[in-house]
Amino acid sequence: MTAPPDSAVDDLHRVLDLLGARSFVALTGAGMSTDSGIPDYRGPGSPARTPMTYAEFVSGPQAQQRYWARSHLGWSRMTRAVPNDGHRALAALEAAGRVRLLVTQNVDGLHEAAGSRSVCALHGRISDVVCLGCRERTSRGWLQARLARLNPGWVDRHGDVQVRPDGDVELADTSGFRVPGCESCGGVLKPDVVFFGENVPKPRVERCYAAVDALERGSDALLVLGSSLTVMSGFRFVRRATKLGVPVVVVNRGPTRADDLPVTRLHHGTTEFLRALAARPCVPVPELSDARSVGVDLNV
Repeated sequence: MTAPPDSAVDDLHRVLDLLGARSFVALTGAGMSTDSGIPDYRGPGSPARTPMTYAEFVSGPQAQQRYWARSHLGWSRMTRAVPNDGHRALAALEAAGRVRLLVTQNVDGLHEAAGSRSVCALHGRISDVVCLGCRERTSRGWLQARLARLNPGWVDRHGDVQVRPDGDVELADTSGFRVPGCESCGGVLKPDVVFFGENVPKPRVERCYAAVDALERGSDALLVLGSSLTVMSGFRFVRRATKLGVPVVVVNRGPTRADDLPVTRLHHGTTEFLRALAARPCVPVPELSDARSVGVDLNV
């Protein structure tokens, strides 16, 4: 691996110095999981993606067949993903008392698998399934077994498809795929995740706002990791923190929706950054002003 230029190393150390020993609320996005083999939506070089919306999913059996046929293939790949060093470093920082709350926009469950405990899965978890009729929740593993029995050989026939960030795949022809209903009421089964066009459950939003509101301006921070913040469900917490005067550090490759706000930006990979943060000895907390006053827009 080619070593980064000296200026890049200096910029990384400047952000680490700015964070010092601060406690923080972490807000993570798809960039956290790319080193685990899960592609992201909007990172550099990512192709344009059009995930299924909630309105499309509930429009009828054909859309549900299309979703589950693709997701059945993607699930077998997503379950092979394991936490990377960034996930593990964030769990270690929580164990050291640095993480007030880990808010993740990801549905892959890798933070929990790495050992993080104080987690709010803002968009739910792909490992859970909910019935839209009776609201009964079951495991995705159980549904996967039912899908396999109803559609023998489906995975073998489509082994070369490209996986998407939300666990489904690129597949045009899904005709003939059989989708079971809820075992309790026969209702429509949906992954227990927030689709585009669907609202994040209010209790989750309130929990995240409460965690941001509890941050102290002089000793805490909001740390954004691997998110372009394009979706309002995460961006609103950055806006809340800046309004309260809480320091915000955004670590992400590529532009973000927060680039015009008073935040400290570091263009860097999350795995390397978190490894460095977790390995750094706790030091007295410096005064962290906003990016415009200290001139920090760091490119690594």
